[in-house]
Amino acid sequence: MTFEVHAQGNVHVFDCFQCAIHRMAPICEHCRAQIIGQGVEADGQFYCCAHCARAEGKVGIVDRV
Repeated sequence: MTFEVHAQGNVHVFDCFQCAIHRMAPICEHCRAQIIGQGVEADGQFYCCAHCARAEGKVGIVDRV
């Protein structure tokens, strides 16, 4: 059984969540981890957590609790 993910005007077809995550999840600009949870965005860049964003010089970023 397959499923479709519609994102940014494109349609992607997958047969498992692992493949969808591998293809679709953004990559942390600091540690290069795939972001499959909340993550944070600063200045158009994605980070897996506030710690990584701060390590890249972003200020005022905090994790949600």
